[in-house]
Amino acid sequence: MQRVNLSTVSEFVFVGLSDAPEIRLLLFVLFLLIYLATMAGNTTLLVAIGTDSHLHSPMYFFLGNLSLLDLLCPTITVPKMLGALLLEHKEISFSGCLFQHFSLIAVVGTEIFLLTVMAYDRYVAVCHPLRYPSIMSTKLCAQLAVGTWATGLLNSLLHTSLVFTLSFCGPNKIQQYYCDIPPVLSLSCSSTHSRELVILVVAGVLGSGACVVTVVSYIYILLEILARNSPGIWHKAFSTCGSHLTIVCLFYGTTICTYVRPSSTYSLQWDRVVSMLYGMLTPLLNPIIYSLRNKEVKCALKRVISQVRRAL
Repeated sequence: MQRVNLSTVSEFVFVGLSDAPEIRLLLFVLFLLIYLATMAGNTTLLVAIGTDSHLHSPMYFFLGNLSLLDLLCPTITVPKMLGALLLEHKEISFSGCLFQHFSLIAVVGTEIFLLTVMAYDRYVAVCHPLRYPSIMSTKLCAQLAVGTWATGLLNSLLHTSLVFTLSFCGPNKIQQYYCDIPPVLSLSCSSTHSRELVILVVAGVLGSGACVVTVVSYIYILLEILARNSPGIWHKAFSTCGSHLTIVCLFYGTTICTYVRPSSTYSLQWDRVVSMLYGMLTPLLNPIIYSLRNKEVKCALKRVISQVRRAL
């Protein structure tokens, strides 16, 4: 019988960003500052949601899950990238690459499904405000959160098994700063067409399904706004949904450009830029977008800061 994994490669080498020695230190400082700011912003938002009773609602429960994902996403890739930039430690073991790939795809997939759940939450809040507490019950919110995480993990398990059961017996240089699907697939010395087709179909079905639910939710929100036609309704609706819409457009656009396409269209420079957007800038911007546009979050953050000052 044919062996499932014919890999003879014991480690991979990243050549994504560390191949520019003249700006390596500058890149290290820049990405370190972005990473620290991302950690600080999302951690502060998590603390505010967890400690402030005013934010104990379905909307902020899901926002807390989003902040947790935004903590995990850069943590999976950025420390290794910083080590490559500063110490020129570019190697990663085969098992380490597998784990990094699995973790990253799990987080990205979970975030897509979570943003869909948040769109449904906004639909209920705008179209059924009186029934909102009964519809978005604590039990339903917990089930939706568990469902998004479970679906993200199962989706990642499928993708990782499809990629890392291929044969790797030739070049081991990954043209990226982390173990992503397109650059790893390009290193395989066996045929990847069937695996790529399955990955595209699964990603297309799950991604398009999540996108359809999000679009339909906002169509109903728009129809509800037009039907009411009351003064200030547009401003209220935008303040309720604007932050989520901004994050959806940014996240969906970058992930679709990166994953939902065949590896033959893979472009090194373009994909590095796009992966930076959803891998580093999106987790950084999410807490900023919600904090700047939400009075309740800003008040909660002020209370947390004042409590820390009193404790110190």
